[in-house]
Amino acid sequence: MQRLFSTFPNSWPGLGLLILRFVAGVSLAAVAHLTGDLAGTASLFARCVVGGVALLICIGLWTPLAAFTGSAIQVMVITLEHRFELSLVLCAAMGVSLAMLGPGAWSFDARLFGRKRII
Repeated sequence: MQRLFSTFPNSWPGLGLLILRFVAGVSLAAVAHLTGDLAGTASLFARCVVGGVALLICIGLWTPLAAFTGSAIQVMVITLEHRFELSLVLCAAMGVSLAMLGPGAWSFDARLFGRKRII
């Protein structure tokens, strides 16, 4: 994971990434109600996947994969349900930018894969 990002910024940039992660996760969780048009088991599975990805983004675990998956889900909602809403496009762009920037210092990724000091 450290190879994907040059640093895990803390201070103000880390706070900005924390806010970005939280907003991206909450907006993705709001997309879960758009998958209600599916029937039965498929709808339940889709809601569980969307909820799981939103939780991973919020806590900052496997952030690049989760953010890219969240963006792909939002693009699929736009194309499959023919809902071109500016909010969905902005949230998909936010997920892509989060996948590129990384999770920040206040995340599980930073604790698991960040720089280690060996004494």
